[in-house]
Amino acid sequence: MRSSCRTIRGAPSSGRRRRPPTGWGPGRPGELLVGVGPGPHGPRGGASRGGHPGIIPQNAGVHPRDPVPLGPVFRSRSKEEQSAKAADAKVTADQPQQPRHPEAPKGRPTPKRSEAAAQRRSLASTPANRKEATKRQREARRADMARQREALANGDERFLPVRDKGPVRRYVRDFVDSRFTVMEFFLPLAVAILVLSMFNRGTFQQYVLLAWMVVILVIVVNSVILAVGLRKGLKERFAGENTRGAVPYALMRSLQMRRLRLPKPKVARGEKP
Repeated sequence: MRSSCRTIRGAPSSGRRRRPPTGWGPGRPGELLVGVGPGPHGPRGGASRGGHPGIIPQNAGVHPRDPVPLGPVFRSRSKEEQSAKAADAKVTADQPQQPRHPEAPKGRPTPKRSEAAAQRRSLASTPANRKEATKRQREARRADMARQREALANGDERFLPVRDKGPVRRYVRDFVDSRFTVMEFFLPLAVAILVLSMFNRGTFQQYVLLAWMVVILVIVVNSVILAVGLRKGLKERFAGENTRGAVPYALMRSLQMRRLRLPKPKVARGEKP
């Protein structure tokens, strides 16, 4: 039994929108068969319920034939530049590198023999791993500490700590070492008063407390006199230079006994700094 069908080309469309095609017809490739089926008078005649029977091309109606390419409309310029750079880098990487001609200039001067030897020694002395680098740092730190102790003993300015370097600190040390101060006997006096305070015999404790107060007062007065004289000497000797921290440095050195001071004293008592 054959179904009646008719190919309609350029048929006028009705006002209502038709449903999309539902099947393939026996017509040309790429055409849809609609309205195919037995009519009210049998299998050969009549139209379908949805309208005129016919074949409609596949690309007509709902689906567009050629989509509009958007291209780089919604792309940022940075992405385009990055893609261009990546393409250039890929092309450059794909190209084989040309070997440099032996007689072509290097673009840099030839290093001297001493410089090349120093560079080779530096590369040879570079540690191979982290453990070896830590070991070398520890050895270098120990060597620096040994040089500092030796410099504190003999007064070598090259390897002194930062707090003891400079002409200002050297003048402060000489200023303190050239004077007799009560503050350098503070530690022995404090130990003696502590031992005497252990004896509990009537009014003896009051005398020990009085002696302690006298020592504190003498130390305060001596510190004031030393600070005033040091400030005056610094203004005369180092006018316009930075002398910050010189007075506390002098007071801390004056509280130490002369034999225990570091760096070692370079002037005798009574000499001018």
